Amino acid sequence: MEQNSSLDSIGEAPELQATTRLLNHGRQELSKIIAGQSAFIDQTLIVALCRGHALIEGVPGIAKTLVVKLLAQVLGLEFQRVQSTPDLMPADILGTNVFRSASEEFILHQGPVFTSFLLVDEINRMPPRTQSALLECMEERQVTIDRTGYPLPQAFTVFATQNPIDFEGTYPLPEAQLDRFLMKLRVSYPSADEEKIVLQRHHAVTGAKGLESYSLLPVEAGLLAAAQAEVRRVGIEASLYDYILAVVRRTREWPSLTLGASPRAAVSLMLVAQGFAALEGRNYLVPDDVKQAALPVLRHRLILKPEAELEGNDTDRVITEILAAVPLPKQ
Repeated sequence: MEQNSSLDSIGEAPELQATTRLLNHGRQELSKIIAGQSAFIDQTLIVALCRGHALIEGVPGIAKTLVVKLLAQVLGLEFQRVQSTPDLMPADILGTNVFRSASEEFILHQGPVFTSFLLVDEINRMPPRTQSALLECMEERQVTIDRTGYPLPQAFTVFATQNPIDFEGTYPLPEAQLDRFLMKLRVSYPSADEEKIVLQRHHAVTGAKGLESYSLLPVEAGLLAAAQAEVRRVGIEASLYDYILAVVRRTREWPSLTLGASPRAAVSLMLVAQGFAALEGRNYLVPDDVKQAALPVLRHRLILKPEAELEGNDTDRVITEILAAVPLPKQ
């Protein structure tokens, strides 16, 4: 996806006025601090526009945490961070009732999930019991503590990171948990020129917090909600419903897969495709939007057969093969 072409085309769709302003503002503000990573920034914006959750995979030190923290600042949302450890308990992230002797009553001490943007660092270092505590938060946007439900903010979004090469002392996420993530984003190293800009920017700042001390201008109140509504109104022709279903259903019969995509994956593929269409400035879906959405939406939902892994296959390659095998809808 060409960044310049998407920016040019955004202005051509009056139906996406709020989305246009949010995308342009978000990219402009984040580029003041983040060098490169334009695709990653765009995908995190899509996560926010689609009101989903994202699993972010990448080696340490490539600005995964910084991008999410700055995005929350640009969107005017509260941000909390949890560092996962093997001894982290559910109450550490959800909260607990604390008895106050003065009033002789229990008072809820809210955990970090009571926020808009929650960054869970190295989620695969959480024990399974604590991982499962996030399920209700992600699916229902509420927390149950001592049989009482507490609603989370409307904009509640989980960004969870994991290191792709460190497996010692980790607990792989179960399929039910993975299926709750709208997208799995993979972040690569910056280019040589971008990394040079990183060095220059760090050299130019003073203070312990470095680049994080910069204050970014947030969007106006209500713009995110308006943009989310616009994205949901992106038009979809009947033939594209069939195309989305054909891609998802083909995963369930593909010979190298032991587990295909669920109906929730089909819904996610449609939502993210709408996000990519809005990113390009269109208020209607085309097959290329579905193709762009397929990798981040499906890669964490498919399970390869052991023999396919031994042959060096991965889910990205399988998804690419499936997209090539499914006929495009007729115009």
